[in-house]
Amino acid sequence: MAKLEILEFPDPRLREVAKPVATVTDSVRTLVDDMLETMYARPGIGLAATQVNVHQRVVVIDISEDQSEPLILINPTFEVLDHQLHEYDEGCLSIPGFYETVSRPRQIRLKALDYQGESYALEAEGLLAVCIQHELDHLEGKLFVDYISPLKRNRIRTKLEKAHRQRA
Repeated sequence: MAKLEILEFPDPRLREVAKPVATVTDSVRTLVDDMLETMYARPGIGLAATQVNVHQRVVVIDISEDQSEPLILINPTFEVLDHQLHEYDEGCLSIPGFYETVSRPRQIRLKALDYQGESYALEAEGLLAVCIQHELDHLEGKLFVDYISPLKRNRIRTKLEKAHRQRA
């Protein structure tokens, strides 16, 4: 397994829409393993393949305290079960150091393929529902900063661009 490079906002590759996975193969499982290692090393609770410059519909999530409950989402989709909005302070491995309040539906039903390519469904609410929606946004080329004011988004962009120049 290898730690993957995570793209950072405002990298335009984060805006690419991911393609469906045709078949869950060993190479897809290797990607999942590498994404889990990368997410845990940062540390994060979710990572979409788009964030590591792989434009396939693959997401890993683990909201457990001890990183013991990885959730693999291949070709995920969701439907809203409760349209009541829930506010949550979101952060993102592609937007390091920034957190903003985002409103999302409270409860959803997820459908996806697992590590073996088997179909499954689950209902989620709270942090898990927020995380799933956040990560699936990545697969559509959306970031949590798209939900905040242009002023705040531009301020974050400017600070990250400055940090990128200083590292280069």
